[in-house]
Amino acid sequence: MPPIPPLMLDLQGLELSPAERDWLAHPAVGGIILFARNYAEPAQLKELISSIRRAAKKEILLAVDQEGGRVQRLRQGFTRLPPAAKLGELYQQDPEAALAAAEALGFLMAAEVKAVGVDLSFAPVLDLGGGASEVIGDRAFAAEPEAVAALGGAFAHGMRRAGMAAVGKHFPGHGGVAEDSHLTLPEDGRSLKELEARDLVPFQRLIEEGLEAVMCAHVRYPQVDALPAGFSPVWIRQILRVKLGFAGVVFSDDLAMAGAAWIGDLETRVEAALEAGCDMLLVCNCPESVELLDRVKWRKWLKSERSAHLEKLKGDKVQIAPEAIQAARQAIKVLHE
Repeated sequence: MPPIPPLMLDLQGLELSPAERDWLAHPAVGGIILFARNYAEPAQLKELISSIRRAAKKEILLAVDQEGGRVQRLRQGFTRLPPAAKLGELYQQDPEAALAAAEALGFLMAAEVKAVGVDLSFAPVLDLGGGASEVIGDRAFAAEPEAVAALGGAFAHGMRRAGMAAVGKHFPGHGGVAEDSHLTLPEDGRSLKELEARDLVPFQRLIEEGLEAVMCAHVRYPQVDALPAGFSPVWIRQILRVKLGFAGVVFSDDLAMAGAAWIGDLETRVEAALEAGCDMLLVCNCPESVELLDRVKWRKWLKSERSAHLEKLKGDKVQIAPEAIQAARQAIKVLHE
C-alpha cells in the first residue's frame, strides 16, 4: 500500500468543488479536516466523504474536532457531547463514576464519528485546566495532572473500543499560558523540570498506555528551546520521541494560525515542521494553502519513517451493536445533570 502523504487540508463547503477534486489527487495531500461548514446531516457527510476518497485516488485520513462542549463540529444527528470539564467535576465527587463516564464518552464520540466514515477525532485534550488559558478553559478535564491523566486515559480507551486511535493535544501543554495561539504566539516561561512535574504528566501516562498520536502546541517554552514546540526538534525528537518514548504520529497544529507565523511564511512553516519531526501537517482556513502543493519540494518527505506512523491511524473496523451506543448514551447522562 502506498504511504499516506503528510499534508492535511480543509474544504470550503458541503460538496467538493472542481478545484478541490483536482488537488485531492496531489501526491502530497494525505488528509482532510472537516469543519461545521462541511456538514448538514449524516447522509450528506457520507456522500462528501465518498467523493473525497474517490477524488484522492489513494489512502487518505479524514479527521474532525469532535471533543465535546464548544468544540463539536458534527451536531445535527449526533449526540450532544458535554465539555471535558464536566468529567473533572464528577471526578472530584466520584472518581470511579467519572472514569466510567469518560470511557463511555470516548466510545460514543468515536463510534458516531466512525459510523459516517471519518477516521479520527483530534481528542482527548490533555492540557491542564484551572489556569489562565481561556482558549482551553472547559476543554480540559481538570487542573490536576493525575486527574487529567486518568480521565484522558479512560476517554482514549473508549475511543479504541470503537476502533479509533487517540490523539492527545496540545503537546507539551497549552494550559499554562493566557494567550490564544490562534491569535498570537504564547510563551510559557517555566523550566523543563516544572513542565515535567505537571503538564507533561498526562502525555507521559498516555504514552505508556499506547497513545497513538499527539498534536503539538504553537507555544514557545524559551527555557527549553527558542522554537515553538511544533517546530522544535528538541521537543519532538529529543523529549517526545527519546525521553518519553513516543512511537506514534506527531501532528502539527494548524500552520495557518497566528501562533505559527513567528516561523515565517507558509512554505517555511511546512518545511520547519517536517524537519522538526512532524508526521502530518494541518493547514486550514487559508485559501493560499493549495499553493504549497507546487512550492514545497515534497518528494523527500513522501518516503520516510512517518509513513509507517500514519498507516496505523486508520484504526480498526469494529462492529458496534446499537445496544452499546444506547448504553453509552445512558452512561453520560450524569454529565448533563
